[in-house]
Amino acid sequence: MDKVRTPPGETPPAEGCIAEAHEERPDGGMWEHPRFWAALILCGALLFAAFFVARIFSA
Repeated sequence: MDKVRTPPGETPPAEGCIAEAHEERPDGGMWEHPRFWAALILCGALLFAAFFVARIFSA
């Protein structure tokens, strides 16, 4: 009864991790960068607002 019991799901202390390292995926370019999308949305919103401001002052 001197043997230490390991809880289910735990790695016993005598064994090491046998998992392989995962391969890191390549960068997705500009499509994964939130600053690009935020700038694109902001520019679109400013152009949309400028259209209505121009209509107000053109009347």
